[in-house]
Amino acid sequence: MAESNKKELIVCIINNGYADLVMNAARRTGARGGTTFHARGTGNADIEKFFGISISPDKEVVLIVIDKAIKDEVVSAIYKDAGLDTKGQGIVFTLPVDDFVINNKK
Repeated sequence: MAESNKKELIVCIINNGYADLVMNAARRTGARGGTTFHARGTGNADIEKFFGISISPDKEVVLIVIDKAIKDEVVSAIYKDAGLDTKGQGIVFTLPVDDFVINNKK
């Protein structure tokens, strides 16, 4: 059954080994859980010069679906704990979730 809701997908790309910073901040502000997977970035030297930081190619990506009503609070907490100014050097952005499917069969 497809449902239309006011949900948001939070995407956080963070240095490898720091996904717990993201999830702890998100849970503290109302998120229930998320999905984490490993990734490899393909940044270049110009980006490192622009941000003034060293960019590690090994990353983790954290995906969290939340109610739109708590989006700002969750994103702020994640950025405070795991943003560019932290050891995790994470970036965080959101995307609208227009529809999703729930399987209620057991």
